[in-house]
Amino acid sequence: MPRHLERTQWISSPPLAPGDGPIDLAHLARMSLGDAVLEREVLSLFVAQSAKLIGTLATLPPDGRELAHKLKGSARAIGAFAVADAAARLEHVLVSGVEPVEPLAVLTEAVARARNAIEAILGEPSNPN
Repeated sequence: MPRHLERTQWISSPPLAPGDGPIDLAHLARMSLGDAVLEREVLSLFVAQSAKLIGTLATLPPDGRELAHKLKGSARAIGAFAVADAAARLEHVLVSGVEPVEPLAVLTEAVARARNAIEAILGEPSNPN
C-alpha cells in the first residue's frame, strides 16, 4: 500500500530567545496583551523617558544607580533587552565604583538603536525631549 505525503502548511514557531533586533516585538505584544494602541503608547513613553534618563545619566548624578535601574525596568517591559542589559551593567558599575564611562557609552548607543527602531515602528521621528 503506497503512502502519500501531503503538503503541509507550516507555521513558524516563535523564537526560543529574544530576536536580534533592538525591540522584541513578540515580547512587546505579550506585555501589551496584543493591544496595538497600548504598544504605541508605551513605545512613545519609552522614547521620552529614555532620552531624559540618558541625558541625566550623562552627568553621573548621585542617584545614577536608581536611574539606571528605572531604565532597565522600562526597557525590559517593551522588549528592549540590549538596553536593559546595558542599564544593568551601568547599575552594577555605579555600585562598584568602577569607572562608568564605557558602560554609559554602551547604554547610550543601545538606547539610540532602540529609539531608531521605535521610530520605524511608529512611522514618525522620535522627539528626544
